[in-house]
Amino acid sequence: MTLQADNEKASGSSFSINNHLDIQLHDIERPSISSHPRFTKDDVKHGITNPSSEVVKNVNSIDWDGPLDRQNPLNWSTSKKATNITLLSLITFLSPFTSTMISPGTQSLMTSFNSTSTTLASFITSSYLLGYAFGPLVLAPLSEIHGRLPIYHVCNILFLIFNIACAVAPNLGALIGFRLLAGIAGSCPVTIGAGSIADMIVREKRGGAMAAWMLGPLFGPSIGPLVGGYLTEATSWRWSFWVPAIAGGILTILTLFFMSESYPPAIIAKKTAQLIQTTSNSSLVSALQSPLAPSALLKQSILRPLKMLTMSPIIFLLSMYTAIVYSYLYLCFTTFPTIFEEQYGFSQGSSGLAYLGIGVGSFIGIGIGGFLSDRILKHLTARHAGKPKPEYRLPTMVVGGFVVPVGLFMYGWTAEVKAHWILPIIGTGLLGTGTVIAYLASSTYLIDAYTTHAASVTAASTVFRSLLGALLPLAGRSMYAALGVGWGTSVLAFISLALIPLPFVFYVCGQRIRESKRFSVEF
Repeated sequence: MTLQADNEKASGSSFSINNHLDIQLHDIERPSISSHPRFTKDDVKHGITNPSSEVVKNVNSIDWDGPLDRQNPLNWSTSKKATNITLLSLITFLSPFTSTMISPGTQSLMTSFNSTSTTLASFITSSYLLGYAFGPLVLAPLSEIHGRLPIYHVCNILFLIFNIACAVAPNLGALIGFRLLAGIAGSCPVTIGAGSIADMIVREKRGGAMAAWMLGPLFGPSIGPLVGGYLTEATSWRWSFWVPAIAGGILTILTLFFMSESYPPAIIAKKTAQLIQTTSNSSLVSALQSPLAPSALLKQSILRPLKMLTMSPIIFLLSMYTAIVYSYLYLCFTTFPTIFEEQYGFSQGSSGLAYLGIGVGSFIGIGIGGFLSDRILKHLTARHAGKPKPEYRLPTMVVGGFVVPVGLFMYGWTAEVKAHWILPIIGTGLLGTGTVIAYLASSTYLIDAYTTHAASVTAASTVFRSLLGALLPLAGRSMYAALGVGWGTSVLAFISLALIPLPFVFYVCGQRIRESKRFSVEF
């Protein structure tokens, strides 16, 4: 699959088979019901279940039963799509929520383990994010081999187990180790959730669905400390792990009963197996089956996110952009206890309220980004002879790019001069708004541009973002100690200012880069 081929499919209107590999995940031209073919039992027995002449030539090739096939996730009922997206959004919310819930209770945790190391204190949060960095490298490939659903189920169960282990950890080393494992399991919905959205929602309506799903990774981290602060104050820091474990157990049960498989190759593979069993025709094969052996396919899929990062300038630079601005949020999370408890005199419980600035800002960003994304796409498509391009997602990223440094400057300098506490919180709110708008635009653009490998491109971006999100907070305390909160935050703002031209460049040159022979890489 080349970048050029992937782009050519972006404007397609139906599912197609090309060497049993290429899957088109865009809108379907829906013919009248009368044109939908009927198949006899003999047709099914001999594998004739697709009306296209291309597939009928191979009578043993099993595909969708025409463009109206209800098994196709794009054709699911609205209620079925809503159920799956709601469950997906909830488990995606729980994982980032868990990543920061312990933040206000870190000092209490360190005291209980008789440790005064500030580096280890920061690593309580960073170890979870390191799991986010390593998990996608395995989980995304596995989802493209075995389907999304079994990966969700296994990771939900592991997430539950490792959070229980954190809650009963006897020492700091065990806690950090279990946090890492919980982060790996928790990275699942964040990594492959975008792929599930692409499976179910056509491109023209995907912006709103992506906005709803992204409430989790973008709003969850700011709600976690609010709950964790009061919970630690009322009980103990261990309940910052018991609560995610309980919620994870409930969601595990709900997903087991109500979530459906959405990955087309997995659905067709199951359909093929059922037809083989009912017709005794062992020659039937899935039209979407890879010719590679499972071991070779796993190796190829594991390497794909790394190849995407290293060989595609678009994926690398946009992933770097979102990684930098996203890591600023986690850097703020590690500095909030110092600024708001020591400087402004907040209690451990009320210090969690300081995180609401980012939460409210993120919510506003979701509203703005989700509202504008699909509308700008439709407007620009209409202006260009009805031909949509992934690059039409990027204008909203420019808006977010300008808001991020404004929020950083406001947060840093109002905290530096000890202005009223509401002002730095408003600054973090602007940071949250800008980050979400930029992140939403970038993620939706990458999924539209590389839909076939949506899980892998999301994994590539998640790896970059999580590594930086884990490492930057470790250096944040030292930076603020040396420069102060004003100039320290200004350094971050100047970096984000330097990145503003990126979406302009890719809006103008993105399609040309993706179609060029130099960057036409087989993933």
